[in-house]
Amino acid sequence: MSEAVPARRPLTSSEREGLRRVDPGKRALVIAAAMLVLVVSALLPWVGDAAGWQVLTGQADPALEVGLLPHLFAINATIVGIGVSTLALVTRRWVLAFLAALPGGVVTFEGLIAIWSRQTHEAAGPGVGLLLAVACMLVLTVQWIRTAWSQS
Repeated sequence: MSEAVPARRPLTSSEREGLRRVDPGKRALVIAAAMLVLVVSALLPWVGDAAGWQVLTGQADPALEVGLLPHLFAINATIVGIGVSTLALVTRRWVLAFLAALPGGVVTFEGLIAIWSRQTHEAAGPGVGLLLAVACMLVLTVQWIRTAWSQS
């Protein structure tokens, strides 16, 4: 004999709100630390003697020929790594955690290409700040993917 299936009841507003939120738990500390190191990496050299903030704002020495890729990575790492991650940590919304995870992977890939572009360039190679920024974006991406995945 078949068993009776209980009728579904609609979710209450508090239950729906709970489904929209994530709890990063201990990952929140790792995320915050990676964001802090990402900010500090902007003070370190990215290309030759040019610091990350100079690459970001376009104030690097023209003789270094920074190029588009490090500049694009600096912009996107600032937007995704600091901006979206901050919003996701503060609001704890699943959508923002997802938006920090997925574009974070793209930005990490951009950073790897920026490093490669500096290694194949005749002028100055990648600096420690650029390497550190890419590592921070990788950590942020992994942590946000794990956080967003825990909700599904």
